[in-house]
Amino acid sequence: MTDAAIPRFTGDASPYAGGDPYADHRTADFPFTHLVDLADRRLGAGVIAANDEFFAERENLLKPGPAVFDPEHFGHKGKIMDGWETRRRRGVSAAEPHPTPDDHDWALVRLGAPGVIRGIVLDTAHFRGNYPQAVSVEGASLPDSPSPEDLLAPDVKWTTLVPRTPVGGHAANGFAVDAEQRFTHLRINQHPDGGIARLRVYGEVAPDPAWLTALGTFDLAALENGGQVEDASDRFYSPATNTIQPGRSRKMDDGWETRRRRDRGNDWIRYRLAAQSEIRAVEIDTAYLKGNSAGWAALSVRDGEDGDWSEVLPRTRLQPDTNHRFVLDGPVRATHVRIDIFPDGGISRLRLYGSLTDEGATGLAARHRELGG
Repeated sequence: MTDAAIPRFTGDASPYAGGDPYADHRTADFPFTHLVDLADRRLGAGVIAANDEFFAERENLLKPGPAVFDPEHFGHKGKIMDGWETRRRRGVSAAEPHPTPDDHDWALVRLGAPGVIRGIVLDTAHFRGNYPQAVSVEGASLPDSPSPEDLLAPDVKWTTLVPRTPVGGHAANGFAVDAEQRFTHLRINQHPDGGIARLRVYGEVAPDPAWLTALGTFDLAALENGGQVEDASDRFYSPATNTIQPGRSRKMDDGWETRRRRDRGNDWIRYRLAAQSEIRAVEIDTAYLKGNSAGWAALSVRDGEDGDWSEVLPRTRLQPDTNHRFVLDGPVRATHVRIDIFPDGGISRLRLYGSLTDEGATGLAARHRELGG
């Protein structure tokens, strides 16, 4: 992945002239957006502090979905925007009315799951003339649950992930990140001031092996524990990654649903587990999928990148809007799992309960050390 391949947007957008506010929004297909959003609120992410949020609250940065624009929405401080917006910075005197080159606003973001960051999107949607001139992003890795004061302490090591870079108004500003480290927190800087609508942080979860070992039995496929979707046959209505999000699905599009098949094939998802593990129990949930749940499902496993696939749950009838539980005949060793649904439709969640093997725990601990954990 090369940063040069990513489009850059700079300058103002035209004033809003009515109609669809996204009609002139500048964006691109970034090469990392298929990865997990480590700043997803569902994983526990939060914006824990900001130096200024005069016009619009910092928490808006992590709201799901695109920013909303209401041209008539004003409050006693001015136009209310769906994003994080600071006041206009000023210089120290009439003789020096402009902010200095070092003046900037910042927000501290706790990632929902610590991980390796591959790409960041700072979207200035609807900030057409009130966006920052430039942005920069730094990352840090701290144990436990540090406070804003802990993060701002002078001895904290911050690594530059996105150097100070000009950005555009009403645009999705994307940046590839090349830092093979594990990060827990970000510092988002806007120079000198302005507004950012949404923050997305794409990467790979890097769980704490000590925590997983202490848990013993846990969900080996869960995003927060380091599981990931490697591939899927269909992502037409919703991403396959939804199936390993925390908690139960809360509505139909919070799961995985495929388009209607008109051939004789079937749909599937392939997962990589947190590490080599022994699976003992399975949950396949079709919550909120009523007239469009999968008819049947089968589960297969593989141990290693080149291992053979072995079926551990034969083709089994699924019921709509139901959580199905299966206890396997014995522990099944695996690094990868594939669920096949027949013929199409969807599931909302897949849970694979078990524990790490000694080999899996050793490999996960080694990777953790490599990433600076």
